[in-house]
Amino acid sequence: MADSSFDIVSKVERQEVDNALNQAAKEISQRYDFKNVGASIDWSGEKILMQASSEERVKAILDVFETKLVKRGISLKVLDAGEPQLSGKEYKIFASIEEGISQDNAKKVAKIIRDEGPKGVKAQVQGDELRVSSKSRDDLQAVQALLKGKDFDFALQFVNYR
Repeated sequence: MADSSFDIVSKVERQEVDNALNQAAKEISQRYDFKNVGASIDWSGEKILMQASSEERVKAILDVFETKLVKRGISLKVLDAGEPQLSGKEYKIFASIEEGISQDNAKKVAKIIRDEGPKGVKAQVQGDELRVSSKSRDDLQAVQALLKGKDFDFALQFVNYR
């Protein structure tokens, strides 16, 4: 019988992020506490730009956006938001969406699988994802449970379960 396998990836549905951003923009345009502070959130190339006239308001915009991401099922671990910066009379926060598992993080996950996972499970790095394979599907499910129990500083999804 052939080995069973699955891939560990860190991907984000761009459309879901866009929907969350649009919902946040709508809420910001309608909320009373954001009136007359120049509050806005929008795409700026590949980054998300939040701006307002005070540091507290721009942090509140980030909070609204994070709430919308969570409601759409997107982990906040993929959001890399900077500190508020004063630019002219406005405060700005640039945030980016992190995708893919870095080589270092992939090696950490592979080491955890090797050290704590069931015997006979192999993990190999393939670009920005990690392929985990084993003869036993039960072992693969045990690896998934093990990794779900760990707290990584990046989001993980399991795909291509065969």
